Amino acid sequence: MKAKLYEQSGKEIGSADLPAEIFDLALNTDLVHQAVVAQMANARKVIAHTKDRSEVRGGGRKPWQQKGTGRARHGSIRSPIWIGGGVTFGPTKDRNYSQKINKKMKRKALFMALSSKVKDDQLVLVDNFSLAEAKTKIMAKTISQLGQGSKKDLAESCLLVLTSADEKIVRAAKNIPQLKVIRADALNIVDILKYQYLVIEKAAVKVIKEHYQV
Repeated sequence: MKAKLYEQSGKEIGSADLPAEIFDLALNTDLVHQAVVAQMANARKVIAHTKDRSEVRGGGRKPWQQKGTGRARHGSIRSPIWIGGGVTFGPTKDRNYSQKINKKMKRKALFMALSSKVKDDQLVLVDNFSLAEAKTKIMAKTISQLGQGSKKDLAESCLLVLTSADEKIVRAAKNIPQLKVIRADALNIVDILKYQYLVIEKAAVKVIKEHYQV
C-alpha cells in the first residue's frame, strides 16, 4: 500500500510503500483491548504494603501470665487487636498483577494499532527527521511545519518514531507536552493508541519489519 512521503519541512516529495501485513490489517477490538490491558498490568508497580504480626518489630515476650491476673489472655503486644500491632488482611507487596499474552497476539495487536492510524489518516511518513541543535524551539517549529504540510495538528498529540535513538531529538522533545520520541524497535501498543498522530521515518518502517520478523 502507498502512503504520502514528506520532508520534515512539510513538503510532499512523493510516496512510499508500506507493508500491507503491518499497516493494512482489519481491527479486532477485543485483541487490542487484551494487549493494552496486559501491557498496563505488567507495568504496574505494587507500592502499598502493610506489615502483619510476624513483620512488626517487638512482641516476642508474653505481656503477662496466662492466668491469675483477671485480664484477658494475650500472647503478644503485636497482635492485630493491639495498637501498634500487625495488620490483618492488609495489602502487601507480594501481589502479582502481571498478565500473560502470546507473542503472536501481542505483535498482531500492535500491527492492528498501526493499521488503524493509516485508516484514520493519522499517520505521517517523513523521509528523514533530524535537528541541527537540541533546542526545544527548533523541535516545536519543525513539528509545526510538518503538521502544516501534512494538514494535521501534530502539536496537539504526536508520537515520533525514529530509526535509532538521536540524543538531540530526544532532548529537544522533552519539554514539549503531548510529544514523545520512541525507537522503531521499541514500539508498544499503549503509546500508539495514546497519541493521536504517528510520525514515522521512512527507514523506520524497514526496522519495524525486520525487528518483528514479518
